[in-house]
Amino acid sequence: MDKRKALVRGAVIAAIVVIIVGMFFIKKGTAKEDASVIESVIPVATDSLIYGPLELTGPFDLVAYRSSGLPTIIDFGADSCAPCKEMAPVLEELYRELQGKAIIRFIDVWKYGDIAQGYPLKVIPTQMFFDATGKPFTPTESVQLPFNQFMTRDTNEHVFTTHEGGLTKEELLSVLYEMGMKK
Repeated sequence: MDKRKALVRGAVIAAIVVIIVGMFFIKKGTAKEDASVIESVIPVATDSLIYGPLELTGPFDLVAYRSSGLPTIIDFGADSCAPCKEMAPVLEELYRELQGKAIIRFIDVWKYGDIAQGYPLKVIPTQMFFDATGKPFTPTESVQLPFNQFMTRDTNEHVFTTHEGGLTKEELLSVLYEMGMKK
């Protein structure tokens, strides 16, 4: 009886191994089909990130924006703030003109203050800048604007670059080119 049980166990184990190996080869044969499905989904996600709405009204993934390969400006302001109202047409114009070259986003901190939590904001408007490599913008002497650079206390890592106050279209364009935007 013990030999018979051992043979049955062996046969069951062998059958399981054959099934697993068979599934592996079947799955391997469809890997190209799976890859094409994945590739067709990824650009949609990227397109929605790049071509998404100007105004952010809910939580957003800053890591995704930073990994987009495009320079990114996020403006924190309000629809009812005077300097923000002056800057609104500039943001709208650049948002339309630079689709696919840069990411421009706006957050109304009075309407959606919860999504602005955790960012270094003292006044509005405040713009946050990330270059095309996803790093916080490091201004050079050629950009004659006042910037704030924020570092972590423990590692002194550069985590944010901001500008406080309104900016003109020309000023924003000069920063975007400096951050790696293609002409």
